Amino acid sequence: MSSSPHLTYRDAGVDIDAGDALVERIKPAAKRTMRPEVLGGIGGFGALFEISKKFKEPVLVSGTDGVGTKLKLAFHLNKHDTVGQDLVAMSVNDILVQGAEPLFFLDYFACGKLDVETAATVVEGIAKGCELSGCALIGGETAEMPSMYPDGEYDLAGFAVGAVEKSEIITGKTIVPGDAVLGLASSGAHSNGYSLIRKIIERAQPDMNADFHGQPFSHAVMAPTRIYVKPLLALMKQLTVKGMAHITGGGLTENIPRVLPDKVTAIVDSKSWTLPPLFQWLQKEGNVADAEMHRVFNCGIGMAVVVAEADAARAMESLQAAGETVYRIGRIEARQAGQPQTIVV
Repeated sequence: MSSSPHLTYRDAGVDIDAGDALVERIKPAAKRTMRPEVLGGIGGFGALFEISKKFKEPVLVSGTDGVGTKLKLAFHLNKHDTVGQDLVAMSVNDILVQGAEPLFFLDYFACGKLDVETAATVVEGIAKGCELSGCALIGGETAEMPSMYPDGEYDLAGFAVGAVEKSEIITGKTIVPGDAVLGLASSGAHSNGYSLIRKIIERAQPDMNADFHGQPFSHAVMAPTRIYVKPLLALMKQLTVKGMAHITGGGLTENIPRVLPDKVTAIVDSKSWTLPPLFQWLQKEGNVADAEMHRVFNCGIGMAVVVAEADAARAMESLQAAGETVYRIGRIEARQAGQPQTIVV
């Protein structure tokens, strides 16, 4: 028998007790997000969810995403309370554009050494995102993997599942010339373009604690992604939404075309809203061209919504009443040969 000391999982860098402590810490946060369709609670091998009887022909819609290199700023600033909402927002806003109501969300948190306090803060943000979108935080995975990640760093991924009536799936195929394009204001850079943002910060060296239009610069650059689920689900019950585009990586010029039929183009007027201060600062300090700004960042518009011209005023009123800042940002026109599907003028 070997005379060497007994090795444990903790000796190898994995603390099972810390993992158990985290599960207990996050149970109240997850409980706040529960829906009546959830069967069972956190801790089982699989999460169970019953499709509501309100759907006659339910089609499941799924989406998955991460937070990208915005996490690098979170580590640098030791600010972990907003990235969880970012994680949820990226997936629920994506499935929303096809008309789906988000039902449940699962997260994946991976690190080299588990810091229960940091992980619990992140999960609190995830739970807040789930509350804002009305979906249940039904489960997840916390993976402690020694030597895989630098000390103090972690990675996040998540996915959402929603449902929509088969007859009510939004495809964009009914969009025609003359339709109106509305833009819902973003809360900041959301979770896209952060590799460029970090490069600009590296060059400009701003004081992260300095006042920036009424808040510390760090808060402006880390503002959590806005979740548009509840106002837009309510709008869909009032009138026909022909198409929606979540403005993520690729910006305005590459996301709006994803919902347009081939024979039309969206003409977006950049003067119809004011470029928010954060984007003005990024453009100036990074000397970023207009075309690059529109291709990388949301530039202040987090969601584009296409409705018939006759419904535009009513749609704006509904969204404003729900707390959204809404702009009439453009129109749909017949597409000419060789013309891009979105033109920002």
